[in-house]
Amino acid sequence: MPLSQVKPKQQASRITSAAQAIDVAQHLAAEFRSGAARRDRERKLPVAPLRALFAAGLGAITVPKAFGGADVSTAVLAQVIAIISEADAAIGQVPQNHFYALEVLRLNGNAAQQQRFYQEVLDGVHLGNALAEFSSAAAHQRSTSVLPQGDGWQLSGQKFYATGALFADRIPTAARGEDGKEQLVFVPRHQPGITVTDDWSGFGQRTTGSGSVQFATVAVDAEDIIPFQSAFDRPTRLGPFAQILHAAIEQGIARAAFNDMLNFINTRARPWPDAGVDHAGQDPLTIDRVGQLAPRLQAGDALLADAGDAVDAARHQVSERTVAEASIAVATVKAWTTERALEASNLLFELSGTRSALREHNLDRHWRNARTHTLHDPVCWKYPAIGNYVLNDVLPPRRGTL
Repeated sequence: MPLSQVKPKQQASRITSAAQAIDVAQHLAAEFRSGAARRDRERKLPVAPLRALFAAGLGAITVPKAFGGADVSTAVLAQVIAIISEADAAIGQVPQNHFYALEVLRLNGNAAQQQRFYQEVLDGVHLGNALAEFSSAAAHQRSTSVLPQGDGWQLSGQKFYATGALFADRIPTAARGEDGKEQLVFVPRHQPGITVTDDWSGFGQRTTGSGSVQFATVAVDAEDIIPFQSAFDRPTRLGPFAQILHAAIEQGIARAAFNDMLNFINTRARPWPDAGVDHAGQDPLTIDRVGQLAPRLQAGDALLADAGDAVDAARHQVSERTVAEASIAVATVKAWTTERALEASNLLFELSGTRSALREHNLDRHWRNARTHTLHDPVCWKYPAIGNYVLNDVLPPRRGTL
């Protein structure tokens, strides 16, 4: 069976440095920001912005230098995701699984697979995802299978929460092989038998395309299948790498809510009569609350950078201990950004007043986005892992949800 070949919708530019990646992200964010409220209100999927993101070369910034990529640090990648998420949190979330799949490729792909898929991504190919399932009794259980069929393989199953699959060129899909071990199948998006349905109805992150994917006996090339489970059977940085990108999304949401709050206070809000001031921005209680939140957001940036360094340390010196340290550092920043995103998106209304709740402003999207995205791998399970590590030196479990 010939190897599948996927071409991007548009040939991508090449990013060669961390500084260039951040500059491109900031430029794109300025473009994405202006339409974010309208896209959310109308549930208008960000097809054109995502094409622009991948055409600009941001999808390839983690490709190893040996294959022609910039291979930016995890801290820089998190910064890029936070920048995009501040402009539009839905657009910021979509590439998360793209980079996750590239990390699986780095860890478990063979040389030929790495050469082929890295080149596709450098050309501008967008990787979606089909990992989670609705039908299983627990979130980590999956029934989708990839089994031998004739000269090739066959993929069958049903997925949900498939963020980005609707826009992607390939859909890396978690499926169990004949030995029961989980594989990641880099199946082409338009392979016969694949149905992607835009049925995501969440009240937040409305335009992420996080709907369902059905695989009806889809033919698969053997060279499109990469071992997945073994990335957790041994110490690797895959779990904390996945989670730090979620923390970056929430940091972006928090900053978006904070900046919109400042703008609303200064341009539209009215002071409370008892404050005895002429402008809402002069209210001492408002000043105090803003002053409390601002350094907390700065702390989120610092925690992201520190966690990124820990994740990279676990890549360069792999051991049970370095992976555990990375997982705890990332769990810490994810817990922090979860709370800050919810705090900032709630404080926006508290300090801006009733006028801020008008539908025309659509400021509630920040809270809806924060509340929806922070349900992803909940913080209540992170604090016990952190506490048990700090208090009892118990290493956290290795999986992509901590």
